[in-house]
Amino acid sequence: MSTETALLKRIKRHVVGRKRNYFASVATGFERVCSKELSSLPLSAHETVATDGGVEFSGHLQDCYLANLHLRTASRILLRITAFTSTNFRQLEKKIAAIPWELYLDACSRPQIHVTTRHCRIYHTAAIANRFSEAIARHLQVPAAGDRSDLAAPSSQRIFVRGVDDRFTVSIDSSGAHLYKRGLKKHPGTAPLRETLAAASLMLAGYDPHQPLVDPMCGTGTFSLEAALMAKNIPPGWYRDFAFCRWPSYRKKRFEHLRRQAENYFVSVEKPLIFASDIDSQACRRLQRCTQRHGLADALTVAKRDFFELTSRDFSNGPGLIAINPPYGQRMGTRLQGARLFKAVCRKLAADFRGWKLVLIAAEKEAADAAPFRLQRQRFTHGGLKLYLLTGRIPLNAA
Repeated sequence: MSTETALLKRIKRHVVGRKRNYFASVATGFERVCSKELSSLPLSAHETVATDGGVEFSGHLQDCYLANLHLRTASRILLRITAFTSTNFRQLEKKIAAIPWELYLDACSRPQIHVTTRHCRIYHTAAIANRFSEAIARHLQVPAAGDRSDLAAPSSQRIFVRGVDDRFTVSIDSSGAHLYKRGLKKHPGTAPLRETLAAASLMLAGYDPHQPLVDPMCGTGTFSLEAALMAKNIPPGWYRDFAFCRWPSYRKKRFEHLRRQAENYFVSVEKPLIFASDIDSQACRRLQRCTQRHGLADALTVAKRDFFELTSRDFSNGPGLIAINPPYGQRMGTRLQGARLFKAVCRKLAADFRGWKLVLIAAEKEAADAAPFRLQRQRFTHGGLKLYLLTGRIPLNAA
């Protein structure tokens, strides 16, 4: 039996054929939303456990494919490789050397190593990462970077090492670029909301694709584009690729089959029920081009409009959902200006969108506390800022 054939058999036995443990990384506070998403997928195992910062689940390799393709709220999907206890570097080096790296990385890989530690006797993250890099290079017999011009830059593969109380968990990233990078938006914007957070916000607010969604300060159109993908039943990972496509265990035909299955459930929309608008005409043009380029124009319409000139009567089919991420931070000159705008937005909503579901981002605790409606509140961090997600329904008797 050739060495290559033996390796393929080991990969099939230990990676493809065996149920493995995975971790879906999620923005803090949105773990239960992601867990509910996971439970709705046709996974081979439905046990999901929401933990701080993510959701743990088990399954076969194709479940990893499904999670990357379909999850709207996860940031990345990690495959757990191993876990061990180590209290000194000599012990650590032996544990790393025992990992069968050839099952997870191709022969030319120089993965990026990301290390975090807490309450560990070996805590120097750079030194730990260096031990991993050297051990992987020796194991895979990778030439030094200076000996190979094509190895001058690290590969797209990432290894995550997390140490807590001397217990180290080693994982490989299956996603590559963060999953909020859908492959849809090429147009720039100032401090746009991440797609994963926008999707989670719409889910928490109870978005119904059969009812209007108004995104009146759309900017780059994150809320609108996420809603359009939901309305057309297009997986969020449809327009991008993933790191697992470069794994030795990758089964191209299996992944293509999963994509064809997903495509069977795509829907066409008879008339747009997603209404994006902004006072910035250039932002509107960019978003319009994006919707046309990706076949979303049947679900989403874009217009240059001032939010303060809109009323619910401008949109058909009765109450729907209005999603607003008002300017703040980089998009607004001062905190005082941001606070004044937030109050004006709330007054407008109370006057003209009574009975509508609401997604509203507040940049300050004081603003969130001052919202005139009783709304559910979720604190989260975005772009280094601590923000508040407010969801609920604008009361019919709002003043």
